[in-house]
Amino acid sequence: LVNRKGPILLHNNARPHVSQFTIRKIHELGYETLKHPPYSPDLSPTDYHFFKHFDNFLREKIFHNTFVEFINSRTPDFYCNGIGTLVKRWKKCIES
Repeated sequence: LVNRKGPILLHNNARPHVSQFTIRKIHELGYETLKHPPYSPDLSPTDYHFFKHFDNFLREKIFHNTFVEFINSRTPDFYCNGIGTLVKRWKKCIES
């Protein structure tokens, strides 16, 4: 997975992800897809990394531009760490 060229999409079976239009477009673009295993939120960076921190950040705040404030308050390392952890999580899933 690490040395591949081009995007690899990880998505669940939500209707927009499995619609005929989406599937045709993904094939047309030559993208590879990985199906999200059922009940495995630990494989999505937004689930295991981003939203955990975002939820803590939102506590006791008024939701007026809070999302933008949160995004701007994160360092580039925050995003790199979240994506970097993904490879280890994929490997654990494949090996199990």
